[in-house]
Amino acid sequence: MRCPFCGNEDTQVKDSRPTEDNAAIRRRRYCQSCGSRFTTFERVHLRELTVIKSNGDKAPFDREKVKRSMEIALRKRPVHEDQIERIVNSIQRHLETSGETEIPSKAIGKLIMDRLMDLDKVAYVRFASVYKDFHEINDFNEFIGTLGERD
Repeated sequence: MRCPFCGNEDTQVKDSRPTEDNAAIRRRRYCQSCGSRFTTFERVHLRELTVIKSNGDKAPFDREKVKRSMEIALRKRPVHEDQIERIVNSIQRHLETSGETEIPSKAIGKLIMDRLMDLDKVAYVRFASVYKDFHEINDFNEFIGTLGERD
């Protein structure tokens, strides 16, 4: 594994352990060249997934993009990083085991919305404002009104 700090290709694994949900292996690594420490994750990759964007363009599935979008919605909310990681893992597993190799971006957004609804309603509304492309305050009012109907 190449060191992200100095580019040295000879790094050592100091510690390996499964993640809390056993979906990946977390490895602590050490670079003998510069002395830096860093973490890598090893995950099972079942199949190549392609995302079909709303404009018809195709792009490879990027789990980090899913994670970043959730982290933005959850910023300054009382949610631990491990919870986000578990949700992202479950979304990726769901997509990989669905049998489909091409997934519409709207379907991925819907999965994220469903998980955020259960996790944190403020983050759910934040994510929805981008996902549903809110333009004015009335869009928020209408959407929040539907939240009360779900409870």
